[in-house]
Amino acid sequence: MSDTVLVTGGTGFVGVQIILQLLQKGYNVKTTLRSVSSKNKVIDTLKSNGITTFDNLAFVEADLSKDDNWEVAMRGCDYVLSVASPVFFTMPKDENEVMRPAVDGIVRVLKAARNASIKRVVMTSNFGAVGFSNKNQNTATTEADWTDLNEKGLSPYEKSKLLAERAAWDFIKKEGGNLEFATINPVAILGPSLSAHISGSFRILEHLLDGSMKAIPNIPLNIVDVRDVADLHIRAMTNPNANGQRFIASADGQISMPEIAALLKNKTPNVAKRVSTKTLPNWVIYLAALFNKQAKEGALLLRMSRNVSNTKAKKILGWKPISTNEEAILASINSMIKFEIIK
Repeated sequence: MSDTVLVTGGTGFVGVQIILQLLQKGYNVKTTLRSVSSKNKVIDTLKSNGITTFDNLAFVEADLSKDDNWEVAMRGCDYVLSVASPVFFTMPKDENEVMRPAVDGIVRVLKAARNASIKRVVMTSNFGAVGFSNKNQNTATTEADWTDLNEKGLSPYEKSKLLAERAAWDFIKKEGGNLEFATINPVAILGPSLSAHISGSFRILEHLLDGSMKAIPNIPLNIVDVRDVADLHIRAMTNPNANGQRFIASADGQISMPEIAALLKNKTPNVAKRVSTKTLPNWVIYLAALFNKQAKEGALLLRMSRNVSNTKAKKILGWKPISTNEEAILASINSMIKFEIIK
């Protein structure tokens, strides 16, 4: 491969998995880091996963919140995979502090890509931008759906992803010029981690394992393996038919939190001793949602349809998930044990 791909956010759970797959396929890769001092972390992670030469990997220090170095980052690249998201170590009181950086960040990337004559940008969006407003359990949620920004119980994180994707499509339509664009909209991302850096979705498993959930809410979930997410980004980058399209990244079917708890008890008993076997009745969540923000988010998760279609990615891109829900969960647990996230 002579093509060069810029991956933003090279230290991230998804970002480093994409870099690994691109290098395995022979691409030249550039990646942005908020601080170039993180470069050795990325190299060590790739080394421990079979990469032996780094001649075709380059690093650029660039932050989504600043204009500096984005022109340099894009130089000589053919494609951009816009994976990085603004980072918040604590959730700000004003949710606009989450949303504004997400919108500004993707517009900054798209402007730089257009100015550098990049062929195509693939953006990591989120299922939160797609499926949180479909309450009809009998209809499949597809890429034609959009979450309503005013949906009660929508978290600031989901809102930020929704607004960022809306802003991206708006930019492409009005100012994109010849720049091609596609989005990947993953559900909860689990699967094997390449390092101790894991995704936010692992918190579901952590809360189950540490016993802090005394009773398990009967919330159904859609899950996708991080390796499948990376594969889908690369397919959307190169397939001519992906331009102008959104793609939901999800394994087939769904799995409920009590089913996850039972799976952990059955398959990983050594670490699942504290996992509760009690199920929390739905009415308790609906009642608590009248007073509690977190319960309001839980009530939305109960109401929304988890009948999620991944047909478009399969048909247009020839994508096929390598993991079932159960396999992705167990691979996550193995990684948490390996990197001593759980004992």
